[in-house]
Order: sequence, then structure tokens, then C-alpha cells
Amino acid sequence: MLSKKAQSISPSPTLAIDAKAKKMKADGVDVIGFGAGEPDFDTPEHIKDAAVSAIHDGFTRYTPVAGMLDLQQAICEKLQADNGLTYQPNEIVVSNGAKHSLTNVFAALLNPGDEVIIPAPYWVSYSEIVKLNDGVPVIVPTQAENNFKITPLELAGAVTSKTKAILINSPNNPTGQVYTAKELQAVADFAVARNLYVVSDEIYEKLIYGEHEHVSIASLNEKIKDLTIVINGVSKSYAMTGWRIGYTACRADIAKTMSSIQSHATSNPNSIAQKATIAALTGSQQCVADMKVAFSQRRDYMVDKISATPGLSCIEPTGAFYVFMDVSSLFERSLNGQAVQTSDNFAALLLEQAKVAVVPGTGFGAPNYVRLSYALGMEQIKTGMTRIENFINQLK
Repeated sequence: MLSKKAQSISPSPTLAIDAKAKKMKADGVDVIGFGAGEPDFDTPEHIKDAAVSAIHDGFTRYTPVAGMLDLQQAICEKLQADNGLTYQPNEIVVSNGAKHSLTNVFAALLNPGDEVIIPAPYWVSYSEIVKLNDGVPVIVPTQAENNFKITPLELAGAVTSKTKAILINSPNNPTGQVYTAKELQAVADFAVARNLYVVSDEIYEKLIYGEHEHVSIASLNEKIKDLTIVINGVSKSYAMTGWRIGYTACRADIAKTMSSIQSHATSNPNSIAQKATIAALTGSQQCVADMKVAFSQRRDYMVDKISATPGLSCIEPTGAFYVFMDVSSLFERSLNGQAVQTSDNFAALLLEQAKVAVVPGTGFGAPNYVRLSYALGMEQIKTGMTRIENFINQLK
């Protein structure tokens, strides 16, 4: 006799693939895992030192629910310096990771039956978080020719009288694509004209390559800022996935509601991790620059390798650390009597036959694709890409 709502939720396929690959490794199998959504770098020393100091100083008590004031202020200063956004500490809510921040947002915004437009491909947890908060995810497929970015025409085809919010993720997981200011302005104009909230997930904002740049949709004008809830955190940019610190920036009334919700769910985020986050935001940013250099080199290698392999293709990612690879031309080929029929099937066969883990695109709303992370060492990437190439060459 379990909750029907809970039973309607699908487990995360990204975590499932990563867990299976780790289990095989633990059993002694030589697996190359492209599934992980976390940097392979260690948390920078100055951030760890701040946490150690906090422990020795006895900073182990409750903090204010929405985060300690010093951290809220540091976030405000970061948003001003990086994004041209002016917020006050009472408009910042610090949570236990950006996923928790998203949960707070939809708990605060949605009434039963409210709809949230989610462009596909999308991060696997978006639709499930919306459903957990009694909302209805409205999945809108985007087109490869538009670099998987939603257009006003596509939004117009999805909006109804029940639409409450639009979810934007830039840089995007899983595609690695980054919205331009012009593209975001079109979304902003659409949202303002219809008084729709925009939930803007910007967790990968510091991981952008080449001449591309991050623009927060909230920075375009005051009207869209008033309707936008910015989601961010330190997990990806500072290799702090396990520290579990995310945050939101939004109107004070929305922030107050989210803080009230969090007070009954988890109370404050980890006190030690908050101290570490202050060090991350206010300290040297060289660690971010160094990671970007490594990620860019890995990205270039993987894109070149995919482009040179018959049967595979991808659009070059401009942000995050994922390549979204089209495998649809391989469907109906087979190996040892086993046919490749879907991206799920492709991923399963690849793991079984080549000992390479990738994440099928089904969970991202893009069944012809698989996601590969380049958040692993270059030697592993080279070995894994060679195995993928050999696997494909064996398909008949």
C-alpha cells in the first residue's frame, strides 16, 4: 500500500548506469564509464581547507534555514559580478544541492494540475520533480537543426491555460548547448507576455568553451527577472558534487515560501559545506579555469573521434561536459545475433560487449541518442572511444 504518486516516479537512468558500471568495476571488470555527471577533479585545496577550519572552529550547529548570511551575501556578490544581477540576501535560498533547489521551486510554485513546459532533450530529473510536486510536465521536443533549443513557435504550441512555468537549462544537460542572448530574449518575451514563471537552471554556467558565453535570462530586463527563479550551485564548477550545496535567486516572496518549505523538509544545508562554498565563490577561480582547459581538450578529442566514425554523429557541445551522440543510423544492425533497436538496447550491448557505459537518451526525451560525459581522464576517454569504434565496426 504505497503512494501512487511515489510509484509513478521513474528512477534516474544516469545514476542507474553509473551504479552498474561501478558494480562491474568493483567485480574486477575493466569498464570505461562515460555515464557520470560529475567532474573527475578533486575539490580544490583552498575549499577543503575552509571546511577543515570550520570543523576545528566548531562550526557544527544549525544555521538559518535559507543559509548563513555570509554565504547569501557571497552569492549576491557573485550574481552581480558574473551575471549583472542584483539580489538581496533575503532573495537567496541555499539548499542541499541544485536538485533540492528545484524541488523547493516547484513545491512553491505549483498547484495540482499546473503545467511546466520542459524542452527536450532535458535532464532526467526535471519531469519527475514536477510530478512529485503535483505538476504536469509538458515535454516539448526541440530540433537538432536548432541545436536543441526551444523556439517561440514551439512554446506557443505547448502553452495552455494551465501552464505555470517554462524550464530553461543553459548550458544544457545532456546536449551541452548554450542559449544566446537573442534566443533567451525570445523566451523571455513569450513568458512576460503570458505572465509565466521561468525556472532557469544555470548549474553549468562556468563550463563554457570557445567564444560562447553564459547569459542569465533574468539579466535581460526587470520584467523577466521578476518572473525568473535562477538555479545554481557549486557542484559542477568547483568539483563539489558530494558537498551538496545549491541555491536559488528570485523574488523575496517566492524565496520566503521556499525557505518555509525547506524548514519543514531538511532545515539548513550542511554548515561545513556552507563555509566551503564561501571559499569557492570568493577565493581564486584558477581551479575553474584549469578544469575548463582540460574539459575543452577532451571535448575536442571526443567530437573529432565521433565525427570520424561511420554511423555516429553529434553536434559540438559548447558548454557543460557532455556529448550527445546520435546512434539512430545503427538501428537494425546486430552483433552476435543481438540487434541494436533503440538507444537503450545500444547502451546495454555496448556495456556487455565492449565494457563501455553510456547513458541512453530515452530518459532525456531523445530516444535516438546516447549521452557521453567527458568528465574522466583523457587516457580513459581514448580507450573508451576506441572500444566504441571497434564495437560499431563489428556491427553487421
